[in-house]
Amino acid sequence: MSNTWLNLEGKTVIVTGGASGIGKAVAEEFLNQGAYVVIADMSPEAPKMDSDSDRCHYVVTNVTDRESVEHMVDETVEKFGTVDILVNNAGINIPRLLVDDAKPHGEFELDDAVFDKVVNVNLKGVYLCAQAAGRVMVEKKDGVIINMSSESGLEGSEGQSIYAATKNAVNSFTRSWAKELGRKGVRVVGVAPGIMEATGLRTIGYETALAYTRGITVEELRAGYSKTSTTPMGRSGKLSEVADMVCYLGSEKASYVHGVTFNVAGGKTRG
Repeated sequence: MSNTWLNLEGKTVIVTGGASGIGKAVAEEFLNQGAYVVIADMSPEAPKMDSDSDRCHYVVTNVTDRESVEHMVDETVEKFGTVDILVNNAGINIPRLLVDDAKPHGEFELDDAVFDKVVNVNLKGVYLCAQAAGRVMVEKKDGVIINMSSESGLEGSEGQSIYAATKNAVNSFTRSWAKELGRKGVRVVGVAPGIMEATGLRTIGYETALAYTRGITVEELRAGYSKTSTTPMGRSGKLSEVADMVCYLGSEKASYVHGVTFNVAGGKTRG
């Protein structure tokens, strides 16, 4: 344990989508803080963690399937006794244009299949996990649900309309559930990252699709990552910076923080 000022030792945390990217960074930091962590992810193999593996448990989970989610929460309670914090991090982003006048009904125009897939993971998955973990928290009148949003949920994003729309909906989940659960002892908060450092999730397929929707090449898209002209701090965010915010919000240090979503985006705006 490298840092314990948040008093998270012994807390039980579920991190969905925790096998890679932001989710893995969040799981690692909770482990650093002395928490017990359950990583729920679709990957058939558990991720390699740098921290104490004795306090980390992996459950293959499909967040869009109620039975899978409820099994994951039951296994968490069986393994560690309770659920104190849920980090609703699992999400997907499939860039698409609403209308592609160059190639109508083409590969990069939004269709029902892509719409349904993104909505299922980014909204239904958040709902199912919050409900299953929330039942445990409400019963003991204590807990924290942290919903992972995105800066694009507030600002919109060219070529990523369905992703941005789901993230804005997640912000509404946060506000609404806070009104419902606050009186039951459960806090609900959100975190909205901006442009982050590269991870394994930034695949060539994703970059090809996003570049096409913006009328540029993949090379031009990648060059844009480092420009960050709309970010006053002049750089991309670090995964650890998101993880630090999530751990703080999950701790008793944030005991009166409720019903709000925090941008971790270096002051990024649309202009």
